[in-house]
Amino acid sequence: MVKSSVLGFPRMGVLRDLKKANEAYWADKITQEALLAEGKRLRLAHWKIQQEAGVDIIPSNDFSYYDHVLDHIQLFNAVPARYTAQKLSPLDEYFAMGRGHQKAGVDVPALEMVKWFDSNYHYVKPTLQDNQTFSLAADPKPVREFLEAKEAGIVTRPVLVGPVSFLALGKADRGSTVDPITLIDKLVPVYVELLKALKAAGAESVQIDEPVLVFDLRPEVKAAFKPAYEAFAAAGDAIPSLVVATYFGDIVHNFDVLPAFANAQGIHVDLVRNPEQLEPVIAQLGPNQILSAGVVDGRNIWKNDFAKSLGLLQTAVKALGPDRVIVATSSSLLHTPHTLASEKKLPADVYEWFSFAVEKVKEVAILAKAVTDPEAVRAELDANAAAMKSRADSTRTNDPKVKERQEQVTDEMHHRKSPFESRYAEQKKHLSLPLFPTTTIGSFPQTSEIRIQRNKFTKGEITEQEYDDFIKKEIELAVQIQDELGLDVYVHGEAERNDMVQYFGERLQGYVFTTHAWVQSYGSRCVRPPIIVGDISRPAPMTVKESKYAASISKKPMKGMLTGPVTCLRWSFPRVDVHQSVQCQQLALALRDEVLDLEKNGIFVIQVDEPALREGLPLRKGAERDAYLKWAVNSFKLATAGVEDSTQIHSHFCYSEFQDFFHAIAALDADVLSIENSKSDAKLLKVFIDEAYPRHIGPGVYDIHSPRVPPEAEFKQRIQEMLQYLRPEQLWINPDCGLKTRKWDEVKGALTHMVNAAKYFREQHTKA
Repeated sequence: MVKSSVLGFPRMGVLRDLKKANEAYWADKITQEALLAEGKRLRLAHWKIQQEAGVDIIPSNDFSYYDHVLDHIQLFNAVPARYTAQKLSPLDEYFAMGRGHQKAGVDVPALEMVKWFDSNYHYVKPTLQDNQTFSLAADPKPVREFLEAKEAGIVTRPVLVGPVSFLALGKADRGSTVDPITLIDKLVPVYVELLKALKAAGAESVQIDEPVLVFDLRPEVKAAFKPAYEAFAAAGDAIPSLVVATYFGDIVHNFDVLPAFANAQGIHVDLVRNPEQLEPVIAQLGPNQILSAGVVDGRNIWKNDFAKSLGLLQTAVKALGPDRVIVATSSSLLHTPHTLASEKKLPADVYEWFSFAVEKVKEVAILAKAVTDPEAVRAELDANAAAMKSRADSTRTNDPKVKERQEQVTDEMHHRKSPFESRYAEQKKHLSLPLFPTTTIGSFPQTSEIRIQRNKFTKGEITEQEYDDFIKKEIELAVQIQDELGLDVYVHGEAERNDMVQYFGERLQGYVFTTHAWVQSYGSRCVRPPIIVGDISRPAPMTVKESKYAASISKKPMKGMLTGPVTCLRWSFPRVDVHQSVQCQQLALALRDEVLDLEKNGIFVIQVDEPALREGLPLRKGAERDAYLKWAVNSFKLATAGVEDSTQIHSHFCYSEFQDFFHAIAALDADVLSIENSKSDAKLLKVFIDEAYPRHIGPGVYDIHSPRVPPEAEFKQRIQEMLQYLRPEQLWINPDCGLKTRKWDEVKGALTHMVNAAKYFREQHTKA
């Protein structure tokens, strides 16, 4: 019999329940016991959803209070000494690693957080020492949660991040030089101990995720699989059977690693991202190994095309037999919203096109039945076929005027009028900026009052004029605070914006929006991606009114803030019927109009953020990556290149590891780049020297994801490190990212220290 499986379920709950509980705990509004009880309630609710949908293999240990990789850091006692030395409770130590801790005399920053493969989810990076040791936590979370489900009458398959992926995704701590993968022999015995504990608790099977298999792997990483999985095989029946899971790409290029999994029960592959790997993978399986076929998309919200999925599944069943095939989600459903049932305002004609986590769980169960007995689910198959036809025939998807404009795009439209040296001379005269200019990335705190007023406006409880007046007052406050802080380039604070992508999507044709389709980005931070359903265009200016008003009351240059075309695409749920390059160019044309309108209205510094550019990079080098970088860079340039030389174009990136595609960063031709860098080694900036990068750079000097306020000395230290790799005249001073999630006291404290540090270096270099 074909079985069904889910690789993981979203953690937040129907109404972002976990977010609210976490933030209440951090604010000392609820106890640790109350937070843990809420976590237990959510886990049970999520297991029951899957059980009631008829899923055969339900995951456990997929729940996390902050991040599943961070869970493993604590699980294996790989916690850096700067946290253990504080003698915090295990839960507070855990959160300190995730978000920093500055309370009751304890002051520790968070560990580095980076994107999970090519998704918008962020994981906490394992940070390892030269003398690193590992041991199993006293009360292992995977065992505890397996027993919790078992007590509720639900048999689960625990999920673990595999040992090779855990180390390969880690890094050496500052001051250490260890290559994490060389620690494999130290780590594997702890995994064996954990697996034995799971078997003793009653677990018959464990899902062990090794997603790094979709990468081009270093020889050292490839070699680590053999000793790790030989140790698991040597444990024999003392540990559960293992299903090795991969996702977000194909594994064909790493087939030479598969012999290491000869004793595994089965292999999971992502057939949504790479369906062409199906038959090659089948050919590599051992005589009794199971194929877990990931055919239900764990990354998007479109209803599964049952006919297409059944074609793949029938191929698998024909080759292996029904007992050796599992129908599964392509990856964890962590990246999808909770349930479509919460959406009461979606247009009726598009509602049936979508499927969120609860609905995808049902799709997995239906497909498992349909492979061998389609008549048992005939009604569901017919309804699915009707939904596919509805979307294919819809008039929402095609706008001839948009296509006509795309056909008129010329190469000249992608290039600034003059090279950077000429532009900068004009900008220097026009903007009168000092050495080490200070600015912020865009947003200021989204206070409860801002959210209340926005909610009232959305519900029609206040008029548009009343809301506009409120936003004006918030802009005035933001400008006043920047005056007091002494920043050099201002922002208007973005009080009117709900989200850096949704705000623009709501003002563009081609999008639809949800009310409760929240997806975890990191920790308690959730986003509600808009959905692209058709061709995209801009009916009217989107940001000009607020930016123009802010500029009219500012003493310093005001920066217009836009989200770039690649990020608008990547942080939406994109169409699957049109190539992403087409959608991105449509967004670029809409943003080009907005950039030019800002310039016409007196905004001469314009930031077009592209934090998702790195995220969208195909995971492997080759033709696909080259093609992506070409259309992504061209989209950014199309959006920004129409301005005059005296207008300064900024862009922001949420990463600093771009050595492998630096040519694309340079090709953007932005006058100023700001990059997230505070938790990265300043040595990563060396690429700007090596490549003789001529333009300006603002590496983030402090971590905005943490409530911690760094002391002024820490800012000075970071700037001094940066000056080892950057020329003084090209260095800007700014935070890592926007400040919307922070409180005003945190923001004022940190920016005061940042501005003072910049002034210190300005004075030092002026004297010199």
